[in-house]
Amino acid sequence: MTPEGLKRILMVEDEPDIRTIAELALEAIGGYELTACESGQQALAQIAECRPQLIVLDVMMPGMDGPETLKAIRSLPDYAETPAVFITAKVQSDEIQSYLALGAAGVIPKPFDPLTLADQIRDIWNEARAIG
Repeated sequence: MTPEGLKRILMVEDEPDIRTIAELALEAIGGYELTACESGQQALAQIAECRPQLIVLDVMMPGMDGPETLKAIRSLPDYAETPAVFITAKVQSDEIQSYLALGAAGVIPKPFDPLTLADQIRDIWNEARAIG
């Protein structure tokens, strides 16, 4: 039931409860292979192993925040073009525009609905592929 081509997702989220809900939403409901990391540093350490086709980033995290993590991931040759999605409670239109300007393919507001998260991810993936 996964969209054509999208199987592996890397998620970076510092809140354990949100990671757990996202794992259920994306693995059990969406059928994806999810690698969930608690920090940008952990994501950079694991990215080569999980080879994500799409990256989901929390914006506000201790240490490296989502935008810094995305910039670091973009500096890796294999992931310069990998679609990225920010998940954030900060969803004012100017904030959303700033995330898109950083190269994000989409922004999903928190709290997200676990029952529709996989669909939202699939829609963003399909739009990113249509543009790319």
